[in-house]
Amino acid sequence: EVQLVESGGGLVQDGGSLKLSCATSGFVFGDYAIAWFRQAPGKERVGISCSRGLDGSTFTADAVKGRFTTYSDYAKGTAFLQMRELKPEDTAIYYCAAALVECDFATIPSAPNYWGQGTRVTVSS
Repeated sequence: EVQLVESGGGLVQDGGSLKLSCATSGFVFGDYAIAWFRQAPGKERVGISCSRGLDGSTFTADAVKGRFTTYSDYAKGTAFLQMRELKPEDTAIYYCAAALVECDFATIPSAPNYWGQGTRVTVSS
């Protein structure tokens, strides 16, 4: 059974930091693009970060570049999203996803994929 379980969300003040984790099982972690998406209240889900062990590629959206870093523990099949300098506009539910495609935020949702249940991040001003 494939599982992706996010954790690490919570309430943090403007300028604070959080580290999200995505623990996976049931598939070959290194073969998949592992992406982080977020969905703010009333808005569409958007991709913010992706990494793929198969070719070593990584990608970070401009909105979070320089503040968010994604990395993985391939031995444990766990992806991380380190978030710094958080802003109120970062408030959202954060999801991790896995897909057998390149790191492409447009492709991942439409490809055969797996998703976690999400973890809520709230940044207070």
